[in-house]
Amino acid sequence: MSSQVYKKSEPFTHTYSIVARDSVTGDIGVAVQSHWFSVGSVVTYGEAGVGVVATQSLVNPAYGPKGLALMAEGISPNDALKTLIGEDEGEMYRQVAFLNVKGDVATHTGSLCIAEAGHRQGKNFSVQANMMLSNTVWDAMAKAFETTKGDLSTRILAALKAAEGEKGDIRGQQSAAILIVKGTATGNSWEDTIMDLRVEDHEKPIDELERLIKVQKAYDFMNKGDLAMEAGDSEKAESLYLSAQKLFPDNLEMQYWYAINLLNNKEFDKAHPVLKSIFEKDNNWRILTGRLVKSKLLVISENELAKVMAL
Repeated sequence: MSSQVYKKSEPFTHTYSIVARDSVTGDIGVAVQSHWFSVGSVVTYGEAGVGVVATQSLVNPAYGPKGLALMAEGISPNDALKTLIGEDEGEMYRQVAFLNVKGDVATHTGSLCIAEAGHRQGKNFSVQANMMLSNTVWDAMAKAFETTKGDLSTRILAALKAAEGEKGDIRGQQSAAILIVKGTATGNSWEDTIMDLRVEDHEKPIDELERLIKVQKAYDFMNKGDLAMEAGDSEKAESLYLSAQKLFPDNLEMQYWYAINLLNNKEFDKAHPVLKSIFEKDNNWRILTGRLVKSKLLVISENELAKVMAL
């Protein structure tokens, strides 16, 4: 690997970030916020079954893929980071954090990172920040992650919000991102990535990221409901669809598939008022209903279909 010094073309992603592991599920994640456009495209890296990386400050993106490659070989985060720092003539400008599937962490805050800059490590996580208004940011992030209950995305989000609670980046806010992958790889990338969300440009990116996380969780319930319906387990499907609706009660699509499941279960009295309300708001859902019969996703008699279409 060749050495690399700072170049003016490199992004000034002065920022705060977290790398973390869920000790219950084994999932691993990385999240970031910065006053820089599309910060997630240059700071956050992760690979299921391997680890996650945050590379920031006067960022050298090579730490992402190269760090993951070294950890994939079984090299510890500490040794992997030492190797890359030793080959980087601009290391004094870098701030980097590695975390592997065991929860081992390694963090580097270069001596020329713009103040306030620092990091704090804990069990299964590291938080790091530079160009902050206050030197209290990373301690607040660590405390929030350690004390918040919930899944990994909830605890990571709490850390980001805590950073903003300390006024965060001295320049303000612009973009944010979160990436969560499985601790054990299945070999199928579409299954191994649990969450990959970005807010590229927003006045309040943390608030927007929180909204998107909620949306994804709702649609995760929807996807699982679809799978249950496909498998013929209508009772499980209904439970999952209702869980999605609790997160987004005004979402017509979530109401619709719940109602379709009711029709498949011959619970017409429960389905009709839901569908009637949906059709009144958007007639395209009525048109779609007839098409579901042809695809065999809705199995009802012609007589019952006619009643639905007349709602």
